[in-house]
Amino acid sequence: MSGTLVLCGAPIGDPRDASPRLGEVLASADIVAAEDTRRLRRLAHTLGITIGGRVVSCYDAVEGARAEMLTEQLLAGRTVALITDAGMPGVSDPGYRLVAAAARAGVAVTVVAGPSAVTAALAVSGLPSDRWTFEGFLPRKAGERRARLRGLAAEPRTMVFLESPHRLLAALRDLADVLGGGRRAALCRELTKTWEEIVRTDLAGLVEWATDGRVIRGEFTLVIAGAGAGGGGGGRGAGGAVAGAVEEGTAGGVVGPAALAAAVARLIAGGMAPKEARKTVAAENGVTPRQVYDAVIATRDAEADAEAAVES
Repeated sequence: MSGTLVLCGAPIGDPRDASPRLGEVLASADIVAAEDTRRLRRLAHTLGITIGGRVVSCYDAVEGARAEMLTEQLLAGRTVALITDAGMPGVSDPGYRLVAAAARAGVAVTVVAGPSAVTAALAVSGLPSDRWTFEGFLPRKAGERRARLRGLAAEPRTMVFLESPHRLLAALRDLADVLGGGRRAALCRELTKTWEEIVRTDLAGLVEWATDGRVIRGEFTLVIAGAGAGGGGGGRGAGGAVAGAVEEGTAGGVVGPAALAAAVARLIAGGMAPKEARKTVAAENGVTPRQVYDAVIATRDAEADAEAAVES
């Protein structure tokens, strides 16, 4: 008789969110496959349990090989518990390949339910949650990322993304540009941890949050309103309404996007924070900080398009 694969939902921050059943399964499983064995042992210590079975690593780079070995153990009747660093295995974490292999082999697969950064962020975002889609991590390369976002520009459901701290600003800028700076959004940082932070604004506001001189640290979950959910528009992907309004006003004495962007660049080069630079340029030219922000984005994209045309 074959054994059982148990997917273990791990706390996403506060270990007190772990269920009693999680401790029971980790203590009794014949094999515990962990994304990070050191984190597993720290969690076991916090929970006051002793892991009696064999502990093996199961991170992205080795999951394919581990899946074959663990499936053999399951077919031999052993219970295998799979746990990742946080949240549910297989959801933007290792686990999919092992679950697929176990299912093909006819092995029972069950779950110890636990916390999820995705559903937690969705719940606290204040955005519609009756229909939503999980998009995981955006592509690392800028061109691929923007192409993915263009494909999501008309998505009517609320969207949930994960992002790393070192790519967050680039992702937010592309989101604001393609989906529109006025698209409502919530950024959740370090959920359930000591420094938990939830920022509810729009995408342009999140870019300002990320460029106000702070050091960006932590784990981020981003929730964005779907198209037509209210508060959208303003970016290139939404027709460039705000940037276009600034351009049209040039004939009436309002400086155009290129001039606004150049003024912001000069202030930043002189040591001023980007957010303050945009506010200063807005006040000096009788426009809103949002119009200045969109002018910077429009000018940056025009320059990028021109460079691409030359290279081609």
